[in-house]
Amino acid sequence: MNISKREQRVLHVLAQGGMIRFERADNGRVTVVDCFNRDGFRLADCTLETFRRLRRRRLIRSQSGKPYQITRRGLEAVRAQLDNR
Repeated sequence: MNISKREQRVLHVLAQGGMIRFERADNGRVTVVDCFNRDGFRLADCTLETFRRLRRRRLIRSQSGKPYQITRRGLEAVRAQLDNR
């Protein structure tokens, strides 16, 4: 699966325990996304476009209105990084 560098960074943060918090408009569409790593720092690479591409490919999901997290498919798609624990 072809995944861009930005998508890889976001998936890597999510694989290490991060999450994507979001805000919805009145019509129910996601308008603002913020990706946080497990330490609480914000990732600047997570844009609305990146979020939509990851969601469309079913690499991330949200359950019961909770923040978005990585799926099993997303874990298989992410490449290993040096700081992976």
